[in-house]
Amino acid sequence: MEMKTIYSTDNRIYKLCKELTVKKYRDRLAKYIIEGENLIEEAVKSGAAMEYIIMREDYEGDALCFADAAEETVYFSRQLFSQIAQTETSQGIMAVVSKSEFAADDFYNTAKGNLLVLDRLQDPGNIGTMLRTAEAAGYGGVVTIKGTGDIYSPKAVRAAAGSVFRMPVLQGEETSTAAGRIKESGRRIAVTAMDGSCAYYDAGLSGGAAALVIGNEGNGVSDEFLALSDIRVNIPMRGYVESLNAAAAAAILMYENMRK
Repeated sequence: MEMKTIYSTDNRIYKLCKELTVKKYRDRLAKYIIEGENLIEEAVKSGAAMEYIIMREDYEGDALCFADAAEETVYFSRQLFSQIAQTETSQGIMAVVSKSEFAADDFYNTAKGNLLVLDRLQDPGNIGTMLRTAEAAGYGGVVTIKGTGDIYSPKAVRAAAGSVFRMPVLQGEETSTAAGRIKESGRRIAVTAMDGSCAYYDAGLSGGAAALVIGNEGNGVSDEFLALSDIRVNIPMRGYVESLNAAAAAAILMYENMRK
């Protein structure tokens, strides 16, 4: 199979990829870019809808291996590819993937068991790591509160390591709306807090389905979520450490939540 090589910045596929390096276009077009052979293989295995696979003109992998995985497969010149690539040492292959978007009703019908709620998290590495841990801990889905960073940013997608293709995600919810739907679904709202809280291992997190709220890296869980919470927990720490990385704290609590 012969595939064309694109050299012009006027090309429609190049223009699309350039737009998808910016969050507002990812939101508007409901598409995002993944990069590297491992992520593309995960996308194929997970049944993600790939519109384009783009390879650098000197790509040394097996181009035919992914040829049938997307609607169209093309080569970019080295110069064009470098303007889109987000990794320092790119493998020379990327893909445009359609988001799996959920309306609220569809999400709550699909996401079973525990939920992870990201309350205005900003660091893309933390966001992606939490998504990956949520899948590993058997969580049913992720809700992002308005003001949370982009779950489909390049760094978040890489940190999620394939979980972004499989975990149901409901994005950009208002706190009061999310809390109301969570309680309607029969889940308890669990938050981390210093006041009025107990150690996570004494809180009964494993006693039934819950929505675990992880707050902003600098400011923690919002006052509104604190007021609406059913369970307040803390993670005891020794020495001079005042707090844990948000992703580390989330991992501890998610695995406690799944423990029987």
